[in-house]
Amino acid sequence: MRRTLLLTQRDIERLMTMKTALRVVEQAFKAQANGAVLMPPKIYLTLPDGVSDFRAMPAYLAHPAACGIKWVNVHPRNRTKGLPTVMAIIVINDPATGFPLAVLDGLSVTRMRTGAAAGVAAKTLARPRSKVVGLVGCGAQALSQLHALAERFALQEVRVWGYRSGESRRFCRQMRRRIPAALVPVATVASCVREADIVVTITPSRRPLVMRDWIRPGTHINAIGADAPGKQELDPRLLREAIVVVDDRAQAIHGGEINVPVAKGQFRPAAIRATLGEILLGRAAGRTSPQDITIFDSTGVAVHDVALGHAVVRQALRHRRGRSVQLFS
Repeated sequence: MRRTLLLTQRDIERLMTMKTALRVVEQAFKAQANGAVLMPPKIYLTLPDGVSDFRAMPAYLAHPAACGIKWVNVHPRNRTKGLPTVMAIIVINDPATGFPLAVLDGLSVTRMRTGAAAGVAAKTLARPRSKVVGLVGCGAQALSQLHALAERFALQEVRVWGYRSGESRRFCRQMRRRIPAALVPVATVASCVREADIVVTITPSRRPLVMRDWIRPGTHINAIGADAPGKQELDPRLLREAIVVVDDRAQAIHGGEINVPVAKGQFRPAAIRATLGEILLGRAAGRTSPQDITIFDSTGVAVHDVALGHAVVRQALRHRRGRSVQLFS
C-alpha cells in the first residue's frame, strides 16, 4: 500500500542544500522558458478583513515529471497572536496517478527556492566580481538570500537595514558565524544601497524605498518583496533606466515590483527585457555592459516550489527520512 510522506521544516533543511536548490531552480527556469511546464496564474483568496489572504499555486513540470500545489496564507496581524504572518504547505503528487507522494512544510521550501531564484538571477545578471551586498529588510527571507549569494560570489561586506529599531543589529549579530562576510548594520536605506554591487529588497513595502539617485552604474537589484498588487519597493525611475528581467511576465505585471508603475503608466510592460529563463537559454541578452543597472523582478513561481519540493521528496525516499501516513485505502 502506498503511503504519503510528511516532511517538516527540519527534514527539508537536512535533505536540501542551497547548492542543490540553485541547480534545481535554474533548470526549472529553463524548463519554463522552453514551455515544458504548466502553471496557471496564482489564485488569490482575499478575506473579508481586507488584509489577510490565501494563495493557491499549482504547477506541473515535464522533466522530471512532477506535479503539485502550494497553499500559502498571509495574515499580517498574526504577530499579536504569536503566530507567523506567513505559513504554507506544499503537496507533491504523482502526475501519472494523482497519488499524493508527500505533504511538505511550504515555508522552508519557499525560503529556499526564493533565495535560489535570486541567486540564479544574480549569477546571470550581476557583475562577476560583485563583493558588496545591500540587504534592505532582514526578516525571514534574508538568510536564504545571503546563503544563495554566498554560493555564487566572494562576498566581503553585507550592509543590513531593517524597519524596526535594533533589528539590523540583531540580525548581523546572529548571522556573523553563518555568512562568510562582514555584516554591517546601517541606519538608512540610502547608506545600505549606496556603493553596493548587489542590492536585495525583501520588505512588504507599498511605497518606494530605494531611490534612483542612490544606485550607482553597474548595480544589480534583486527585487523580492513585491509579490502582490499594491506592493512596491523601487523608485519607478530605476525601472525605466534599468534592464528589467522577470521570473514570469503575467505575475510581474499583476503583483511584482512593476505592478504599481504599470498601473500608473510609469512603466510599460513592453519594456521588460526578458524572463530569466529566456536569458539562461541564450534567447535574450541580459547585462551587456559593466555600467548597466539590472533588476530581477521576483514574484515567486509555483514551478519552483514543485521542482524543489519534488527534489526534496526524492532525497527523502533515498534516505528514508520523514514520517509517512496512509491517506487512501
